[in-house]
Amino acid sequence: MSLMASIILRKCRNPNRRFLFPRPFSSLPEKGSIEKILVANRGEIACRIMRTAKRLGIRTVAVYSDADRNGLHVKSADEAVRIGEAPARVSYLNGSAIMEAARRTGAQAIHPGYGFLSESADFAHLCEAEGLRFIGPPASAIRDMGDKSASKRIMGAAGVPLVPGYHGDNQDTAFLKSEAEKIGYPILIKPTHGGGGKGMRIVQNAEEFIEAFLGAKREAAASFGIDTILLEKYITQPRHVEVQVFGDKHGNVIHLNERDCSLQRRHQKIIEEAPAPNVANDFRSHLGKAAVAAAKAVGYYSAGTVEFIMDTISGQFYFMEMNTRLQVEHPVTEMIVDQDLVEWQIRVANGEHLPLTQSEVPLKGHAFEARIYAENVARGFLPATGTLHHYQPVSVSPTVRVETGVEEGDTVSMHYDPMIAKLVVWGENRDAALVKLKNCLQNFQVAGLPTNISFLQSLADHWAFEKGLVETHFIEHFKNDLCVDSTEKVAEETYASARLGASIVAACICEMDHLASSETPLACIGGNTLQSLWYSHPPFRMHHSPKRKMELEWEIESAGSCEELFKLVITYQPNGSYFTEIEDCDFPGWNIKVTHLGNHKFRVDADGFSTYVTLALYSKEDSKHIHLWHDKHHHHYRQIMKLNQYTDDESHHKPVLDMGNRPKGSVVAPMAGLVVKVLLENGALVGEGQPVLVLEAMKMEHVVKSPRAGYVEGLQVSPGQQVFDSSVLFTIKDK
Repeated sequence: MSLMASIILRKCRNPNRRFLFPRPFSSLPEKGSIEKILVANRGEIACRIMRTAKRLGIRTVAVYSDADRNGLHVKSADEAVRIGEAPARVSYLNGSAIMEAARRTGAQAIHPGYGFLSESADFAHLCEAEGLRFIGPPASAIRDMGDKSASKRIMGAAGVPLVPGYHGDNQDTAFLKSEAEKIGYPILIKPTHGGGGKGMRIVQNAEEFIEAFLGAKREAAASFGIDTILLEKYITQPRHVEVQVFGDKHGNVIHLNERDCSLQRRHQKIIEEAPAPNVANDFRSHLGKAAVAAAKAVGYYSAGTVEFIMDTISGQFYFMEMNTRLQVEHPVTEMIVDQDLVEWQIRVANGEHLPLTQSEVPLKGHAFEARIYAENVARGFLPATGTLHHYQPVSVSPTVRVETGVEEGDTVSMHYDPMIAKLVVWGENRDAALVKLKNCLQNFQVAGLPTNISFLQSLADHWAFEKGLVETHFIEHFKNDLCVDSTEKVAEETYASARLGASIVAACICEMDHLASSETPLACIGGNTLQSLWYSHPPFRMHHSPKRKMELEWEIESAGSCEELFKLVITYQPNGSYFTEIEDCDFPGWNIKVTHLGNHKFRVDADGFSTYVTLALYSKEDSKHIHLWHDKHHHHYRQIMKLNQYTDDESHHKPVLDMGNRPKGSVVAPMAGLVVKVLLENGALVGEGQPVLVLEAMKMEHVVKSPRAGYVEGLQVSPGQQVFDSSVLFTIKDK
């Protein structure tokens, strides 16, 4: 069967597949073609690679650490090999263990995904030495472009515009500080290797330089194993625009248009789109030509991304770096060019020519990607850990993709990146794609740990984003629009929705309890069963309607704390509905009829309107957590009292759950992580804001500072020790 015939056959078998090449690749060689790929990665990118490999009839091998023994990527592979304990440095960064896994399973090629060893020239060279095909660029290109200092010199020679800075080898602190003064503050400190924003620091003045420099070196060493850094002039109003390039082993290099990745927090992208908004065609052409020149300067093949800073004030663009791998955000490019870039990588690794020339590259419609993270937005987007007690992504279609590496019940570990999923949508134009993005975010359900979904919704709804007025400080500039501070009054619309939501939750719980009790009738003599009148609907009571009381704390996700206590009184009505009221509230109650549809879903009729809701319930920290999704709202409640049946004259209450007592002046861990450095000892005098220790989680450092002046007490943690979210680290005693 010819390759074109096989492609057409695959299309017939999967009519929803959007990726169909306009022209086939050259035929695969009879000998030496890849039949088994080891994916040297984890999570969603490993699952993504395996899907394409399986569609091409290629067997896959997963590698896993102890933390990922039951991971989705392990279940998705044909074979799996354990490569070490949970920390990445002894598992996913362990090249020799990965090589041994390839030998054991007979894999002919290794796909590194992104992160970990994907931009390690030594690992790519090791693959070549072992006779394995590295599904990526040549080791020489990785080495040239992976060293940001060297890449600046190469790009300068190739005529690609550069940001002013210092890219030399001298790493002496005093020397670099003097170079920073020559460049002029503010400056940006960046590791010379790696990416993802890790180790980057913005320094506003000379007084901040040394602490930022040392912190950047520590984080770079932890993330990439190399602690050298470079300095750049910090452009105050930049856009982050990058170009997808692709080359083959025959010297052909093309670009597949650009992406805008300006919406970032902690220097990490959260919403990407392709093509970039508000970009003229001639500017797009200049970007693409510069990117191709950059790739050709290092003999590049396979997938790569050339990243540029675009100065929104001057309109100039500058080379920032080249990522010699498949990018996290590659799906938005796939959507607008209607191609599968992982398939391109595999075929190029087999020695085939690119299927398109530059003039044949299409630009169809518009695409967005939103990264859904386990993180605490109210705590400065700190990564979060926990269990996915409820995980219900949106339905996929030819224009909606969900790239994920987890499933319900999985745990987000402190050892790796906190990304849960990537939501990718496509539309005929930017407006249509944005409508689809908003709708999908509204229906993407996660419960069990804090996420950034509500924040992503706020971003997508913001007027400036709707107009495409993006730049890398967007979140900082519009912080008051996007985040609700815990001390601010919540908008009345949101508060009214939370009140109604609490009543719906109460009615749904009552209905579930009734259904559960009716399914377990009392046993009678003779083996028959008899349903007790007390479990009828409504429950039988003499002379009055039965009632129930319930207390729910409403937690505002963006504030990160429980904000309101709702005391609910639920009356069972003769027609099987419920009348719910909130004590000490002037707002009238609701008549609510509930129909349980199964799988946590309900139809709710409340005072003349009907809606469908989803409920997720789980126990955590000695309390019951309840998540409700209805309309465009997602509310999180905590049930702090046991449900009890009360008659009208019964009004006793159980005490509120005791959440534990902490010493006065306690400073708690803002996230689960490892202590990497302790800067002070017990009894030390500290000033307000003075660093006390440094935590690391998911390869990111967080400096824990003293909240006020005083003396350090109770400091018992040491480097290498693991701490948990809200663990007491130390206390500050007043002077």
